[in-house]
Amino acid sequence: MWTMLDCWKCFSSHSALNLQSRMQLKHHQACIFALTWTAYAGTYLLRKPLAVVKTDLSNELSMTRTDLGWLDTAMLFPYAAVQIVFGSSADKYGARRTLAVCLMTSAMSMASFGLWHSFYIYAVLLFINGAAQSQAWPSCVKGLGAWYTTQHRNAIFGIWGTCTFAGGVLGTALAVHLQTRYGWRDTFFIPSFILGGIGLMVLMFLHSPSDLQVVIPGKDLESAVSEKLDPATPSFVSLWKLPMLKEVAISVFCIKIVRYCMFMWLPMYLHQQLHYGKAGSGMLPTSFEIGGVLGSASLGYLIQRFLRGQMLLGSGLAILASTLSLVCFLLTASWGAVPNFTLMLIAGAFNCGVDPILSGSVPSELGELDGRKIQASVSGFVNGFGSLGTVLQGPIVGAITEYYGWSGMLYLIITLSLLGCLASLKGYLIGTGLRLNGTTQKLQMGV
Repeated sequence: MWTMLDCWKCFSSHSALNLQSRMQLKHHQACIFALTWTAYAGTYLLRKPLAVVKTDLSNELSMTRTDLGWLDTAMLFPYAAVQIVFGSSADKYGARRTLAVCLMTSAMSMASFGLWHSFYIYAVLLFINGAAQSQAWPSCVKGLGAWYTTQHRNAIFGIWGTCTFAGGVLGTALAVHLQTRYGWRDTFFIPSFILGGIGLMVLMFLHSPSDLQVVIPGKDLESAVSEKLDPATPSFVSLWKLPMLKEVAISVFCIKIVRYCMFMWLPMYLHQQLHYGKAGSGMLPTSFEIGGVLGSASLGYLIQRFLRGQMLLGSGLAILASTLSLVCFLLTASWGAVPNFTLMLIAGAFNCGVDPILSGSVPSELGELDGRKIQASVSGFVNGFGSLGTVLQGPIVGAITEYYGWSGMLYLIITLSLLGCLASLKGYLIGTGLRLNGTTQKLQMGV
């Protein structure tokens, strides 16, 4: 017979084992969070230098604004198209291998960028860079989402989404530093070296729960295995038919155009129209991304706290607030650095803050409807479709500013921001209707 002491020893041993397992799980989750955060933030080290050196390309190589717009397109078109068509790569081959190849290919393509003098060579290198980076977002969503339950995903993706905007700030700061100290041709090699190193770390350490035989509370091991590889590739049509996906994708399409106009053209606008110096025009636009960090970290919590988790309603209201901030920026552009910085900070907080919701947690949940595990496919579709807007912004903004001046660009992004707001609110109404009709089980983001 067992004594009370034997029972206590057994209970203590079991409790210690459970505590050890929980601590081990938290350690793995923290490592995967940090690694995927660093990996996606690192992609901006090779996206942001182009915006910083546009004035140099214009002055030294006599490129027009339309030429510079086409360079944007050379990078952003493959980013969008490859992500839509091959967004399921992480579902097929695993997030670790897909992301590692993506980062190292991106690094190799841009290492020699500053050595050339040809518009066409620049376009080819940017094309390879964009195609390689297209797999970064769906791979990170797949790799990170495997370690968390749906209950925790919104909060986790909100905090993790700061990588997009923190990476933009770091990428801009590094590019400005290299440009001002060494010249624009030396702004690409060091970022390429850093990103290649991050790719090697991903290859060595980005493991899924099934790789480590770790069971996530709320997920069984079979579910974890199915999240690693899913040979069934959904078609474009089947993805488009998912409830609310069209509205989410259109909303992301609009806000990405606005965001990339800020990323790719605001430095030049500040330098030429508002007469900022090179350093000031390069660094002040980071206020948009600093706002993005703040908004991304807090918006998901605020929506959960005050709107009971109604993600699409909260996203629509946030995009509306961003639109109003852009209107105020248009009206007060000549008032100086403090109003410019403040309004860009506010606009960035609301525009960028919805990105991890609309491109991360919402697609991740949609990808699990009906027991399917196609998170990478759905998130790749939404982010890729949204990135089509970034493809169009280059030549469109270049042409608009050539013929109508910089105010034409500001009117354009205000209009598109408003359309993104309306698309998100329409998705909210569709989700509400599905819930009332009893045809959906887990679409909390639309209620």
